Parts: sequence; C-alpha cells; structure tokens
Amino acid sequence: MKILLAGYNLDYDLINELKNKSGLKQDLTPETISAAYARISRSPKQVNELREIAREEVDKARQSNRNIVFDMGHSSVAEHAVFNIDVIGVSRRLVEEIEKFRLCSYTEKSQRYVLFNKDFVIPEEIRQANLTDLFVSTVETQNDYYQSLYEKLRPYIFTKHKALAENPANKSMLEGWAKEDARYAISMATQTQLGMTINARNLELMLRRLAAVPLAEAREYSKQLYAATKEIAPSLIRYTQATNYDKFTRENLRRQCADLSEKYSTGSKILSDVQLTYASPAADNRIAAALLFSSSNIPYAMCLNMAGKMTPQTKKSFIKTAFANLQAHDTVLREMENVDLQFELILSSSCFAQLKRHRMSTIITQDYNPQWGVTIPPSIKAIGQQKRFMEIMRKTQNAYEQIYKQAPLAADYILTNAHRKRVLMKFNAREMYHLARLRSDAHAQWDIRDLTNKILKQAKKVMPMTLMMACGKDNFPALFKKNFPGK
Repeated sequence: MKILLAGYNLDYDLINELKNKSGLKQDLTPETISAAYARISRSPKQVNELREIAREEVDKARQSNRNIVFDMGHSSVAEHAVFNIDVIGVSRRLVEEIEKFRLCSYTEKSQRYVLFNKDFVIPEEIRQANLTDLFVSTVETQNDYYQSLYEKLRPYIFTKHKALAENPANKSMLEGWAKEDARYAISMATQTQLGMTINARNLELMLRRLAAVPLAEAREYSKQLYAATKEIAPSLIRYTQATNYDKFTRENLRRQCADLSEKYSTGSKILSDVQLTYASPAADNRIAAALLFSSSNIPYAMCLNMAGKMTPQTKKSFIKTAFANLQAHDTVLREMENVDLQFELILSSSCFAQLKRHRMSTIITQDYNPQWGVTIPPSIKAIGQQKRFMEIMRKTQNAYEQIYKQAPLAADYILTNAHRKRVLMKFNAREMYHLARLRSDAHAQWDIRDLTNKILKQAKKVMPMTLMMACGKDNFPALFKKNFPGK
C-alpha cells in the first residue's frame, strides 16, 4: 500500500505570490488533478505519474477534461477540482438561495455571535420601483431598534445568569445570547459574508441555477462568481447560462397552482407549528429487517417477515444491540436511513437559517408570508419590549405590503428574522439522530431547540425503538443509562 498526498487547499493570494517569485509561466490549476484522476481508469501508469504528466502538459490536460466531462458526460471528474470562495456583502435573503446547494460547505458570519453594523443591501428591484426611501427608512428603524434592544438585553442576560457572569470567560457567550435575540428585529436585507468550499461540478450547477433566480442580486452573484473562477478551470465549467427548465418550471407551476387552488381549495387551517405529515409504516419492523439483512445472508423479504413475527421484547432487544456501544459522538448505523419522517413546519427566519444547514434532508419552502405572524424571543417579553417590538413589526408589514404591490420579488428583503415561513421537511431516522444531537442540545439556540424537541417528540411516537437513543448531546449519558442500566 502507498498513500500519497496529491494536493491541498492553498490561499489564492499565496499561490500568486509564490508564482510571481518563482517566475513560473505555467498555469496553476486544479484541472491537472482532475485530468490525472480521469485517466486512472484507462491507464496502466501509477496515479502520481499521471499527475506529473498532466502538470507538464496543462493544455492537453484541459482538452482531456473537455472530452471526458462534456463529450463523454463523466461529470464526476469535475468534482476533483475544488474552490474556496469568499462571499462578501450579500444579503441574508440571498444566502438562503446560495445554501440550497447541499454538496458544498459553508461557514457564515453568525448573527448569534457578531453584533452587526447597519450595512444592508438595497435590491435593484427596489430602486427600479422608486421605493428606496421607504425601504431605507424601514430598515434603518429596524437597525436602530436592534442596537438599542441589544443594549437592553445584555444586562438582563447577565443578571439572569449571574453565576455564569461571575466568570469572565463566559462574557462572550452571554453577550452572544443577547445578540441572538436582538437579531429578530433586523431584516433579511442585512449584509453578511460567508466562506464557501465547492467543487467544479457543483460550481457550474450553482452558476446556472442562480442565473435563473428572478432576484437581481442572485443573477449578479452568479455573474461575479463566474468571473472569479472562469480563468482557473475553464475545461471543467462550461454550462453556466440559465436554462428554460430552471427559469420557467417553478413559475409555470405557480401559475397552474393558482388556477387549481381557485377550483379545489377549501381554505387553509394552521393545525400546529410542527405537524408530522408522514412516517414510514411499521418503521421499527423495517429497521429490524434492515439490521437482519446487513448481519446475515437472508433475503430482505424474509428479514421483513422475521421482524414482523418477533415479539416486541425480542425486537427491542435486537435493535438495542445496534446502540449498545454507542457514544455521544458516534454516528448511528446506516440502516437507520431505511425509514423516513416528513414534517410540515412554521418557523421563524432565524430558526430556518439554522435548519437549512441540514442539507442532507429534503427541505421545500413556501415564500415568506406575514400572515404566519412573528416569533418573539421570551427575553424580549421579559424586559418589557414586546409592545415596541410589535410596533417595529407593524411598520415592517406596512412597508412589505407597499413594496409587494410594485416589486413583489423584493418584498422579502424588508421582513425580519422574526417573520415566519412554512416548510416541508423530509428526512430519515439517521438524520433525525443528527438533528437531535445538535439541535436538542442545551447549547443549541432556543428557537431551533424548541422546534427540534417538538419534532423529536412526535417522531418517537411512531418509531420508538428506532429512535430510542435520539437526544441532544447533553442528555446522552442519562438516556444511555436508562436504556442500558447495566453498562
């Protein structure tokens, strides 16, 4: 066996500095690694030799990539070329579009930990509709209140958690709690930044999809992202223009849905903020069957039959074996992916900003709609700011309604982190474990922790054996002791 390091991320400015100092004329590009790896399947040479050949013949490597990726359709070759992208000065609203791409990595400037300044994006649609004055005055009112709200929340948080406040090491954490509640007052136009790691295949997809988004900011982002990367790997990125499929499919669906709703709708009723809409039938049986299948040479149909015949005690004992050596940091077995849950959720923009990071789930959203109301942090009520907070929300809604009449696409920008949207989320039991471990934990932000606890409570009712160890990290020792008292 021989394991060789083929490459790793380097800062782009450092690459240019090293290239200039060395006098190297050759292009420095990740395309050579893609080309070398693409040749593995048809060449007897060792891969390190293939990389050396590709580096020496960059033009040939690029032509090879074009043939393999675009002519032969082996797009996975483009995944070997990886980019690190600084995304600066974009709105919170645009970030929701960017982070829909699940096979990328993002680290975002957090409104939980950073006190934001008064920088915000003015959408092009707002300017063209001559609504700039209304938009700016509303956002400035929100931002002024955000700053004053933080100043009021900070002493409240320190007083409420007096024991923690006595230790200077906790200062940043406590200030963060004040910031994360004050942020419910600021808009989705607020400027932020993020670091993004993305391979060439997903970069091309992002360029094409965001070029089709009606928002001017999304199209500008696509244009600038292409300009920043096109010279680095031209042989791996070709199809960057919006397709008719991406441009028109959703709009056509919306139009037809409006007609169907008029014909068939009987009105909507909010039953609950968290509603289980589907769960795999006999989920615990299916998990037992999957565990039987992976641990034997028995056909799945027979495994399912065996699981159905087990007594509840036998089945629980068998499933418990899958968790008997589990630790708080372990990922549960892949067999847990064989059963699904689907929830309809109504949640704040602030909560959704965290939930959307669970990109292995299937998350489908409706547009933001002020009719779902706003989420008010308990701390804001506790300091007597609920009335003033709602005054800001009413001013926001008034501006939203005026903007929506003339620039409906940009109306979301004026809404705050407190405003709510409706989401359909589907995930398997393994993802439920991940969600619970991270978001039901005592260190999780209160809004998403409350949401996750409600999800978990309903999920455990329909698959109690499968989810017997699903909990936040902080509760893991107690739950393990309950299920495995002798260990």
